[in-house]
Amino acid sequence: MALRYYQREAIDAIFDYWREEAGHPLVDMATGTGKSITMATLTHELITGWPSLRVMNIAHREELVEGNFGELVNVWPFAPAGIYAASLGRRDAHFQIIFAQIQTVHNKAAEIGSIDVLEIDEVHLVPSDAATMYGRLIRDLLAINPDMKIVGFTATPYRLDSGRLDEGDDKMFDRVVYTYGIAQGVEDGYLAPLSSKGMATSFDLSGVGSLGGDYKKGALALAVDKEEVTRQAVAEAMAYGQNRRTALFFCSGVDHADHVRDEVRRHGRSCETVHGGTPRGERRKILADFKAGRLWGVTNDAVLTVGTNIPGIDLIADLAPTKSTSRYVQKAGRGTRPVYRAGFNPDEATAEERREAIAGGPKPNCLYLDYAKNVSYHGPVDRAQPKTPGKGDGTAPVKQCPQDEHGCGELVHISVMKCPACGYDFPPSEDVKITSHAADVPILSTAAPDWRPVKSRSFRFHEAKDDTKPPSVKISYMVGYTAINSWMCPQHTGFAKTKADRYWLEHGGNRPFPSSVMEWLERQNELLETTEICVEPNGKFWNVKSQKVGGSPANDSVPEANNDNYSPGMAEILDDCIPF
Repeated sequence: MALRYYQREAIDAIFDYWREEAGHPLVDMATGTGKSITMATLTHELITGWPSLRVMNIAHREELVEGNFGELVNVWPFAPAGIYAASLGRRDAHFQIIFAQIQTVHNKAAEIGSIDVLEIDEVHLVPSDAATMYGRLIRDLLAINPDMKIVGFTATPYRLDSGRLDEGDDKMFDRVVYTYGIAQGVEDGYLAPLSSKGMATSFDLSGVGSLGGDYKKGALALAVDKEEVTRQAVAEAMAYGQNRRTALFFCSGVDHADHVRDEVRRHGRSCETVHGGTPRGERRKILADFKAGRLWGVTNDAVLTVGTNIPGIDLIADLAPTKSTSRYVQKAGRGTRPVYRAGFNPDEATAEERREAIAGGPKPNCLYLDYAKNVSYHGPVDRAQPKTPGKGDGTAPVKQCPQDEHGCGELVHISVMKCPACGYDFPPSEDVKITSHAADVPILSTAAPDWRPVKSRSFRFHEAKDDTKPPSVKISYMVGYTAINSWMCPQHTGFAKTKADRYWLEHGGNRPFPSSVMEWLERQNELLETTEICVEPNGKFWNVKSQKVGGSPANDSVPEANNDNYSPGMAEILDDCIPF
């Protein structure tokens, strides 16, 4: 099987690095882009080039060990390879190439002997603590062979509980030598796009503390596993999932996973649960049925976050809040594996043809239902970065203006007592919580424009931060329970003024056009309602590209603009008005 261009580039980058430095390289490849075949080809080329080398490929789950071994055999049918994993009934300690499970080999370095290259799959799971299983094995193998090289593969080059793997005094790797991210995979047509909708159900995490960089597991489970909330969340997921084929639910605790499963079944869908205590044989059968389409849904408690290769997943319901950027990205990545239309060969096609084959296949995208506000907390999945470790509990120093009749949904610093956008007065002490309504935040910074129904619209005076610039009209559209903002500039000139006049005319406003913000506000009753807006991602926010208007179509005699995006000239005019 021929390598894809980025898989070849990743292997070449490793060898190029070793030609220059004697350190430990790290490869960052998005979930679903073929780390197994990349590692297999690297191993084959290492042994072919240096026949006396010994290589160990290590992972934390038997499915990964078995899959990585199988990929090498596909690439190299007669490879001198064995498996050392008690869960698979094999203890092949003396092969030239060993595929090992860390739980079995963490204290077997002396039996295994000298290893020249240690490949670690899902390396973000390796803790910084040297006393852990990985720490002990690496220490003992380096004692046997101080020249051993470590190469890591992951879709998230940062630890679950801290910063990047190539930074800090305790870093394991010297440098990320190659990156192939989700956005590039979607653009190349090798990954399915992700979509995320604002949810009406979420969790109140008041009083849930942090431990090891994430929420305390027991306290989180108590906060999330509420009967009424579970019923509402599953009902919402069923509505969104009417035309979805395969659903994966991330839950907060074993009991929560069972309760979500039972609620899904009440809606007439087949569903099972897997967790750390599920017997191995039962777990394998559930996942086999899930992959084959015999099960519509599976709920789980932190066991299907990594190493789960089920391409058909087109609905992810995330009911497990996390402060770990790695967990968030890995969970979302379960839905990015593509399903092309029948008979299509992606490796004999262009990127455009691959994207068309995904759009025309049974899984045009994967819908991520963010009950946990993980997208809001971490940002778009293709731009997420871990928070800098510190002494605090990891809570972001921001709060949100209420998204109801009292406020506008603005995000402000935790110290602000009056919302600068709408004037809402915050109470003297406010608990840090995830509100009852989840934010509608783009999960991919490169997602396609999407139409959203508008519940209400309001106009406000927006003062420019720079006194030399005129003010603007801030338009807040309530989409679900999220305020999406846009700006119009009746006091500006050029494109900005044309855009404002066009908006006014499209919404049925009378001539002459407003020449000031105050005139716009005074005459706003002339305007027809906005029924829908078309939005595209801009970091953690949305840009409004265009609108649909209620009532009779407006007579548009304003010269047509090239598009509804801000032009470079307008960006210069509004650089202090738009808060992103």
